Amino acid sequence: MPSLQITVAIACHGGRGHTARLAAAVGSGLETVPDIEVVPVPVTEMTPAQWGKLDEAAAIVFGAPTYMGTASAAFHAFAEASSRRQFVRRWHDKLAAGFTNSGAKAGDKSGTLGYFATLAAQHGMTWVNLGLPAGWNRVSGAESDVNRLGFFAGAAAQSNVDEKPEAMHESDLRTAEHLGRRVGEQVRIVVAGRLALANREAAAR
Repeated sequence: MPSLQITVAIACHGGRGHTARLAAAVGSGLETVPDIEVVPVPVTEMTPAQWGKLDEAAAIVFGAPTYMGTASAAFHAFAEASSRRQFVRRWHDKLAAGFTNSGAKAGDKSGTLGYFATLAAQHGMTWVNLGLPAGWNRVSGAESDVNRLGFFAGAAAQSNVDEKPEAMHESDLRTAEHLGRRVGEQVRIVVAGRLALANREAAAR
């Protein structure tokens, strides 16, 4: 079977560097899936070429730090600018997912992940959730468990506000890698399925 050559974009505001490290972990997970090309798109540096990369991608993974209960202002500016794509349904039927980081364990990160999912829905995209049970929620559990913070809509991380990105929790990075791998696997199924259906319909004509 020939290579499908599937592009997945990571549209991220890196904040103070912690969320950027999460984005790299998502990318590492994506790269474990055959046929996937990862395209990082820093949303604070949007150019026509950067918008073109998002338009061409089969899936977009949104990422931003959680500030005051929602995504950062920089990400909100990007999301508002994406309305031009929404008007013409340019991202319709792409896959989408999201990840975020905050200083607190909970930190209202669900607000950011919900915001990402709503943005995806407005574009007519299909949301891919984390697909993991909660970790660290029983006597036999540990903070090293994947999805230690127990979020389901996407990957969530906690970083101490007085520590640099290098000190991020290994569990959170592995959770982000899992999200990337899951998005890669799901988009590969979708793209291959669409191709198979197109070939079947063409043969039936």
